[in-house]
Amino acid sequence: MVAFEDIAAAHERIRPQAKRTPVLTSSTIDAHVGARVFFKCENFQRMGAFKFRGAYNALSQLGPEQKRNGVIAFSSGNHAQAVALSGKILGIKTVIVMPHDAPKVKLEATRGYGAEVVQYTKHEEREQLARRLAAERNLSLVPPFDHPHVVAGQGTSAKELIEDAGALDMLVVPCGGGGLLSGCAVATKHLAPNCKVIGVEPAAGDDATRSFKEKRLVTIAVPDTIADGARTPSLGEITFPLVMRYVDDMLTVSDEELKRAMFYLWERMKIVVEPTGALAFAALFTGKIAGKGQKIGVVISGGNVDLRWAAAQVGKA
Repeated sequence: MVAFEDIAAAHERIRPQAKRTPVLTSSTIDAHVGARVFFKCENFQRMGAFKFRGAYNALSQLGPEQKRNGVIAFSSGNHAQAVALSGKILGIKTVIVMPHDAPKVKLEATRGYGAEVVQYTKHEEREQLARRLAAERNLSLVPPFDHPHVVAGQGTSAKELIEDAGALDMLVVPCGGGGLLSGCAVATKHLAPNCKVIGVEPAAGDDATRSFKEKRLVTIAVPDTIADGARTPSLGEITFPLVMRYVDDMLTVSDEELKRAMFYLWERMKIVVEPTGALAFAALFTGKIAGKGQKIGVVISGGNVDLRWAAAQVGKA
């Protein structure tokens, strides 16, 4: 299990490299939801997403031989970029397994950080491919969410939010594989024990919500959703028990609701947010969360949106 002490240690470890991202507010959004909302803007993090925190924390704790041999990761985009950038900073060779239809902006950025990219089709199992390559090349595998060092690194975002905004009544966090959600929940329950923690995932990929409600680990087919950072079939062996212990509720939003919330953030707050990054706000924006009069934290997990895709979506709106 991951404890708050692990998150505090991770915070010190990543401090020289990770940005302390801003906490933004909007009087227009406060009026819309009837609450005071504090946005932890991880879209301003290095490589554009919270994933840098966990990746750098994990890579920096590898042994000398592991660092010499290099690492491998599998990801649809943000973890890929995070591992690639962390490897570049630490001088570690990185190999990234990515889907053939990964967002072009994320694929180009991953290669730009110096990683070797191995692409796969939807018919291939990405984790099996990554594990095979790891064994063949003697690389250390850094999974996207189900790793204690990754979870601890992600939890530093909630630690910073509460330190900067003060104790919250509620924290709303996007959920894919649960690394960000579980890490944030551990940090929040230590720093603000009365704060309610809610995870939000796309309706097309409701594995975490079903797992939470049914109290068993549910696995689904890889979901088809615009929230590419949440296209995970299940929570992990590490993240699932943490979610069950520290998270108060889980809910979902449709792709259409997610799109409307994302556009609203672009228009009203003037910040670039990717679909997955808007998941938590979408639940609040659509009224699925009752938070009248409360002090609410919302994690914006990333801003790596493909602008060509975005322009096409605007045309359909």
